[in-house]
Amino acid sequence: MPPKVKITKEDIVNTAVELVRANGEGAVNARAIAARLNCSTQPVFSNFATMDDLLEEAFTNAYDQYLCFIKNEVESGKYPVYKSFGMAYIRFAKEEKELFRFLFMRDRTGEDIAPSPDFEESVQLIMQANGVTEETARLIHLEMWTCVHGIGTMLATSYLSLEWELIGDMLTDIYQGIRARHLSKENE
Repeated sequence: MPPKVKITKEDIVNTAVELVRANGEGAVNARAIAARLNCSTQPVFSNFATMDDLLEEAFTNAYDQYLCFIKNEVESGKYPVYKSFGMAYIRFAKEEKELFRFLFMRDRTGEDIAPSPDFEESVQLIMQANGVTEETARLIHLEMWTCVHGIGTMLATSYLSLEWELIGDMLTDIYQGIRARHLSKENE
C-alpha cells in the first residue's frame, strides 16, 4: 500500500498564499514552502510542474479571498450593493496589502485581461440603477473603478491613511459626479 500523502496540494497553495500575505510574492519559493510545512521540496514539485503553476493557483486562492471581502461587505448592508463592491476593494487593499499587490498591482503584460465576474455584475447594477446602455454603464464603471483602485493603491502602499467615513463619502461624490455627467450626455 502506498504511503499516506501528508502534504496536500491545498496545503501547498495555502502556504504560498500565507507567504505572499506575510512578505509579498517574492517570498514564494519551494524552499520557503517546505520550511513552513516542515517537509522537503519534493511535495511542491510533485504537485506543481513549475512555480508559475503554483503561483497561478495561489492567485486563484487569493482572488477567492477578495471575493469573500465583497460578499461580506454586501451582506453587511451598510452600503448599496455597487458601493459595497468599491468599499470591499478598498478594505481588501488596506487589510490585505500584500495580497492586494499580488492580485491588482502586478504587470499584466501578455495576460488575457477579460472582464471579471464582479466587473460584469457592476455593469449590470449600474444599468439597472440608472437606465443607461451597457456601453455607458461600462464606461461609468471603468471611470469609477480607476478611482477606487487609486484609493486602494494609496492605502496598500501606505501612501496615505483615510477614515472609512471619508472613503465612503469620496466614493459617493465620485460616483454621483461621473453618473451625472453620463446621464446628461445620454439625455442630449
